[in-house]
Parts: sequence; C-alpha cells; structure tokens
Amino acid sequence: MAKIKITPLAFESMGVRSMCTLVETKDLKVLVDPGVSVAPRFSLMPHPEEYAARNNSRLKMRKAAEKADVVTISHYHYDHHTPNYVDTVWCGSSPEEAKSICGGKLVLAKNTKSHVNTSQRRRGWLFQKISGKFVDRFESADGRSFKLHETELRFSDPVYHGEEGSELGWVIMLVVQYGKEKVVHTSDVQGPSSKKTLEMILFEDPDLVIVGGQPLYLSGSKVPVSVIEQSFQNLQIMVRSVPVTILDHHIVRSEDWRIQVKKVFEEAERHGNQVLTAAEYVGKESMPLESMRKSLYESEPPSPEFMKWTTMPEMERKKTVPPL
Repeated sequence: MAKIKITPLAFESMGVRSMCTLVETKDLKVLVDPGVSVAPRFSLMPHPEEYAARNNSRLKMRKAAEKADVVTISHYHYDHHTPNYVDTVWCGSSPEEAKSICGGKLVLAKNTKSHVNTSQRRRGWLFQKISGKFVDRFESADGRSFKLHETELRFSDPVYHGEEGSELGWVIMLVVQYGKEKVVHTSDVQGPSSKKTLEMILFEDPDLVIVGGQPLYLSGSKVPVSVIEQSFQNLQIMVRSVPVTILDHHIVRSEDWRIQVKKVFEEAERHGNQVLTAAEYVGKESMPLESMRKSLYESEPPSPEFMKWTTMPEMERKKTVPPL
C-alpha cells in the first residue's frame, strides 16, 4: 500500500498475547488495541524471555503512543487495552502506563453499555471512569464512522468474540480507509469463526486484513471441534480475495499451527495472495514464546531469584517486578 503504513507492535508471533498495531496514513496515526499480557500455561509461569518480550512490547507501545493521534479499543480483555492498575505478573500495567498510552488522545472504544458481557462491562466502566481524567475525548465507537482529515475510521457493529453466541462477548472491528486503500483490524474474531463476521470483512474488499486466528489449543475442550472446522473454511474463503492477511494471535499459541492451517496457506498462494504472521510482516522470524514455554524452561532454566518470585503469595507477587 502506498498511503497506509502498518506496523505490528505486539503479537503472539512476537512473544506476547496482543494484537497491538500502529496504522499510519498520510494525515493520521492510529494506535489500535494497545494492550499486552502473558498468561499461565502448561502449569508453568511465563518464562523470563516472555516477560522480557512483554517489557519490550510496552516500550514500543509507549513510543508509538507519543506520535499517535487516536487510540482505538476493540474490547476490554487485557491483551487489547491497558488497565489503570498495577499488575506486574500478567499485564505489566499501572496507572502511569495507561496514561502514557491514552493521555491527551481521542479514544474510540467498545461501548460498555450494550453488546458486552458482565466482566467486560465492569472492566470497561472502570477504565473509562479513570481514563476520563486524562484523555482528550472518549467516544463509544460501535457501528460508527469518524472522518478525521482525509482518513476514515469505520467501526463495525459488535460481532461475536469467536463463534455465534460466544460467552466471551462481543468485539468491534476497525476499517481504516485513505483514498481507495483499506485495512481491516479484526481483533478476536477467532478465524473468523462466524460466517456473518466473514461476510462483513469481505464486504469491505480490503487490501490487508489483520485477523486473530482460531484457538487451536482449545479445540475439543473449550471450543467445539465443529467451530474450529468452520473457522478453517471461513479463513480459506477470506484469503482467496484478500491480498495480504496477517494471521496471528490465538492461533499462534499452538506449536503445530502451520501444519493445521496448511490449506489456508495453499489457498492464498493459489490466488496470488499472502498469509503472514505479524513478525514475518515486519521481516522478522516468528517467536511464539508461549507455545515454546516448556522447551524454554528446559533449555534456559530461570534463575533461583525468578523461581522464588514465582512462589510468592499472589497479592505480593502482583506488586513485585519479576527479576529477569
């Protein structure tokens, strides 16, 4: 694209849970979903390498926020926005961190009063209440369009966080358009799993789509196999017509994800299109540290100080920076 620049800042292929992206047009800079986290997995705390990646992601977000005009938030999971409280264990968040990202900015975010589940309603309300003291303006974005200079930001009506009827609630997708160029950031549509969500993406006829893939590691447990299969079909349909697809997030949490979605890569190539992880898009090797956690603990054993930190009482640990 000649008029829209995409810079992935934090994704699973970069070692953390996130889909944070800086989108720049000729006259506007948009910081999308500025959140990041690590999470428990394999009965192990995140490896020090994961915490280092999280710290690096936070640094990149702060630098991007310095030049961003607008911050957008698709939903209120902590890997998609930065909460206003201290948490050193998972999010690396603090009131100062939240202010450094949103302070003085126009914030366009998911509505907290409609199409929102209980946990996200609570999180969103608290975030908006505190952030309202330092943002320039806070707007609910669901289903709305904003023309800022020559750049248009269009937000979808709420779509499910995954399959139809998902208990995880709803998210809003973002279309950034400058002239005839279009980028779609889909957040946690998980595939997309929903045919309706797929249709909404294809209707835009985008040049590039950033999509959170399906959570393969939850197949057959928290996510029915039939839903995973439907998301495979939807993804194959999508890559036939989208020139560039950045496929990342949940799907990269499985070590063998490339094997499982081989047909998706083949379908894109057959139509002259590309499917890349966020790391690959910026010319780097994918480093999905969460999926590598067990091998990291074996090949790079954490220090005694770090292991001692992992055994602290939870409330004490949340206020103590992990010793890396």
